[in-house]
Amino acid sequence: MTNLRPSPSTVPALLALLAAATLALLALRPAADAYAQARPSGAPGTVVSAAPLRRGLWLPNTTSRAFKLRYVTTDARGRRALSTGTLFLPKGRAPRGGWPVVSWAHGTSGLADKCAPSIVGPALPMRDRPYLANWMRDGYAIVASDYAGLGTPGLPAYLNGRSEAHNVVDIVKAGRAYARGHLAVGSRLARKWVVIGQSQGGGAAIYTARYATAFGGRGLDYRGAVGTGVPAYIEIPVNALAPGFPQVSPPTVVYFSYILASLRSVYPNLKIDGALTATGRRYLRLAETTCGTPFEHEAEGARVGDFFKKRLNLLPGFTATVKRYMAMPEKGFDKPFFMGHGFRDTDVPYTVTLPYVQRLRANRQPLTFKTYDADHSGTFLQSQADTHPFVRTLFAGG
Repeated sequence: MTNLRPSPSTVPALLALLAAATLALLALRPAADAYAQARPSGAPGTVVSAAPLRRGLWLPNTTSRAFKLRYVTTDARGRRALSTGTLFLPKGRAPRGGWPVVSWAHGTSGLADKCAPSIVGPALPMRDRPYLANWMRDGYAIVASDYAGLGTPGLPAYLNGRSEAHNVVDIVKAGRAYARGHLAVGSRLARKWVVIGQSQGGGAAIYTARYATAFGGRGLDYRGAVGTGVPAYIEIPVNALAPGFPQVSPPTVVYFSYILASLRSVYPNLKIDGALTATGRRYLRLAETTCGTPFEHEAEGARVGDFFKKRLNLLPGFTATVKRYMAMPEKGFDKPFFMGHGFRDTDVPYTVTLPYVQRLRANRQPLTFKTYDADHSGTFLQSQADTHPFVRTLFAGG
């Protein structure tokens, strides 16, 4: 057997290698420690920090005060995580018991921290800001989660309804806790609340509707939900992604890229990169760093079929994982909820969501469904004639 004992002349070299390796490990520790610090031990809804929201992000002509909150929530793996979000208070004095609360679930903005609405506002400000201001005029405070990972360590779990539902519920807890601990009685928030969302946020709102009572616990009084442009059964086309996949619009290229980047982050064991071409890897890198509208420009002319060198559903566990990650709940809703969809919606086609509506109806869920002769944004705006009376009814009776 060969003698493996190092000679005196080799000891300094080994020590130098050991020192270099130690320094390399130490260089990696700040990122690991920072991520560990994002695993707080507080209960969901605990406020970690708060600061006034810069006035440029206030909702127009309706906001009396606004704050950015950093709070404890739950991520896609069921672990404690941090999220940021905003609290908007309407003008005037709250009614007895506090302002009733709208928890706003925002649409697609991106995965990078710089895309967080609490940093830059909504992705479509000319559409969303007046829309939210209309709810403030009706006498509701608004809380709005950025979603865990968007403005906090890690990537957000894009279209993972369960994580988004936790984030949406926990910002209500955080907003109430902050107002109770730091604001005058006339600025407090009530226990009663609803969730409202559009597009990605529409899916988050309806998923939240299924679990809001359980996630909120006895401290909250969940009343119902509104979701417009709700994406459903998206796991079906994701499971079909493969070389030669049909050409889709730039927004759809963006959506697929965000989905895959998030799946790769949450489930590294899927080894999604093993099915990607160099083009696919490039677009997933862009997904991690580029916000929605600029990314759409980057996606002009891109072909999703060029992203793959083999079918994604050939990856071990892919189909089951994607279903668990993305599938929308079909029963178990305990409060009324509203869904609106446009016949001319190309972002989330009506034919994609209609089967989900039919399933909900077959399962006798408390759904009100309305259709509109409009596109994705048009439906969002036109639906206000129906959603405002719907929400007023939800809040009636105490």
